Amino acid sequence: MNSADPQSFAFVQVAVPTPLHLVFDYRWHANRPLIPGSRVKVPFGRRTVVGIVIKGMHESTYPANKLRSIIDVLDTDAILPDDVMSLLQWASRYYHHPIGDVLCSALPVLLRQGKPATLAQREIFRLAQQSSAPPPSAKKAPLQHNLYKLLLDAESQYVDAFTLAAVSTRWRSALKPMVERGLVEADTNMVLPSNKAIDTGPELIAEQQTAVAAITATLGQYSPFLLNGVTGSGKTEVYLRCFEPVLERKQQVLILVPEIALTPQLMRRFQRRISGCLVSLHSAMNSTERMQNWLLAAKGHADVIIGTRSAVLVPLPRLGLIIIDEEHDGSLKQQDGFRYHARDLAMVRARDCACPIVLGTATPSFETLNNAATGRYTELNLTIRAGDAKPPKLALLDIRRRPLIEGMSDRLFDEIDKHLEAGNQALIFINRRGFAPTLLCNDCGACADCRRCDAHMTVHAKRARLRCHHCGSERPVPQGCESCGSEELDRIGYGTERIAAALEARYPDVNVARIDRDSTRRKGALQAQLDAATSGEAQLLVGTQMLAKGHHFPGVTLVCILDADRGLFGTDFRALEQMGQLIVQVAGRAGREKKQGSVLIQTRNPDNPMMQTLVLDGYASFARVALDDRRLAALPPYAYVALVRAEAPDVESPMQFLRDVSKRLSNPAVEGVSILGPVPAPMERLGGKYRAQLLLQSMRRSSLNETLSRLTANLDTLKGAQRMRWSIDVDPVDLF
Repeated sequence: MNSADPQSFAFVQVAVPTPLHLVFDYRWHANRPLIPGSRVKVPFGRRTVVGIVIKGMHESTYPANKLRSIIDVLDTDAILPDDVMSLLQWASRYYHHPIGDVLCSALPVLLRQGKPATLAQREIFRLAQQSSAPPPSAKKAPLQHNLYKLLLDAESQYVDAFTLAAVSTRWRSALKPMVERGLVEADTNMVLPSNKAIDTGPELIAEQQTAVAAITATLGQYSPFLLNGVTGSGKTEVYLRCFEPVLERKQQVLILVPEIALTPQLMRRFQRRISGCLVSLHSAMNSTERMQNWLLAAKGHADVIIGTRSAVLVPLPRLGLIIIDEEHDGSLKQQDGFRYHARDLAMVRARDCACPIVLGTATPSFETLNNAATGRYTELNLTIRAGDAKPPKLALLDIRRRPLIEGMSDRLFDEIDKHLEAGNQALIFINRRGFAPTLLCNDCGACADCRRCDAHMTVHAKRARLRCHHCGSERPVPQGCESCGSEELDRIGYGTERIAAALEARYPDVNVARIDRDSTRRKGALQAQLDAATSGEAQLLVGTQMLAKGHHFPGVTLVCILDADRGLFGTDFRALEQMGQLIVQVAGRAGREKKQGSVLIQTRNPDNPMMQTLVLDGYASFARVALDDRRLAALPPYAYVALVRAEAPDVESPMQFLRDVSKRLSNPAVEGVSILGPVPAPMERLGGKYRAQLLLQSMRRSSLNETLSRLTANLDTLKGAQRMRWSIDVDPVDLF
């Protein structure tokens, strides 16, 4: 049955959000068909839930008097059209995740709750045609000034709330006094949001022209591209030029970004260059905004959709191009529930929709590099930075036997002094939040540990709290040792809070901006900090990987990377790859304008061959060496792996459960599949639960898939399966 089938049926298969790998039969008495992909309310146990129609049937394998009836039909058309249903059913099989959970994860929260799938009236604003009120001052009210400029650029056209929200999450409170003074007019309307381009963009260099020509020549067919461009080479400009012919063909563009922090920045840039309806989708939006933008995309009104990983599941009836920015980033993989990888699902979607897909990055994932090397992807290289910018100079700073001042060497401070005196900015990168990662007793040697995890509590000095960065539990910093009572407590190690405090003490007249998850929790704080960094108001930037990718800070000429050695000794086989990517991405923030950039990497392992290869020969050579090691070890991308995880309140149950899983998989074993473990997880206790894992490894995808299919068919029947939480992670990005 498809969406055009006029027949009606006595029975309907419905997928409901449940951990069971099943669909459920219901009776349907109405004399009209139910469309696959539409939502229905059904009784399920003692609850009423919203499910998705899979298909209609004339007969059921269950007795009719044993089946319950559908309570209500919520949609007259498919909320998930045929192409999206097909994609999600494929994803359910590939990732071995229950189909009901997969289908519901594609919907915004309000639609999962049964809210009507209708577009609401929109708030719209424009400058008053006749107003004596003065425009806001750029110095006294910078946000109001920015909003005023946006409305001014729109001339007499209305601007909707979503466009204003792309400027700042605090737009409403800033706009309110402008409306009260009569400077801005507000209204509501069903008019669809529309953007008007105000910039044409720079002239493309030869490499960019070649890339644009290659991509646009394949419109209307499946063609995967790797846009491998050094940091600052103008990959976003290539994206924008590829949009033009797609929009001329009246098709939609989907662009995925790994971080919420990148979405408003890209949105503002696209708004200056693209005419049409642009929407964004990410978890920082409230439920109503998210549903409205989802509906604009799903009903075909939106021309360009910018979103984080879940946007790959949005219905797009006119899809003509998919772009994945920073394709290497681990944030594109969902780490709980339905554990899909947005990049890989986007590949399947592009193939099914016959459209080109572009993977853009300066540090391609090893899987993508292998696909390019074997000819599955077409590689397009951008080797020159845009404008007159030169690549930054990387150098290793040996800190062995050198005194450190709050984790920073004297030579590092000398370099910071030089760049500040020249009127430039410096970025200090350390991928640890908080003040110090450990609170240690000097008398008995005890550490302040999390009571629910196998981890030390992190000291947050400003709030005088200890916080676990794994489970989120926290408690006050104790006055004395919790083991012996001694007051001789030392805060060991360094985090962003400690580094920022040290810089503020050393440079009291310099504005220091700290950008991490703690400092940007308050609504609008992230954008305010990024604005200060971009404008040059903040001369010293301290941050985590939130600063590592996608941001353009024109005044940054020095990047200092602290604690770079962690990736050299990680237990995960991807640790080295992730270290190389992070260093190159952070280094790419330096010297993006005409001034030469410098990058200093503090290390106690300056002679490490992989570190030397990365700094002296670049990421491509680094990746080749690391890939050779992966090939010898039969690890991805030369083999396929899946993790079966289990957790329970006691230490023995997960291990025993996975031993039973291993026995069942071994009898009879699928040829070519290795079963490794079970073993305790690298962090065995997390959030009060003990965790264990079983690794499945194979050189053939089909063999691994057969093994996992057999496992999911009867895993629930294993002893203990109902008493613990277990999951299957196909193509895991970490083994944590």
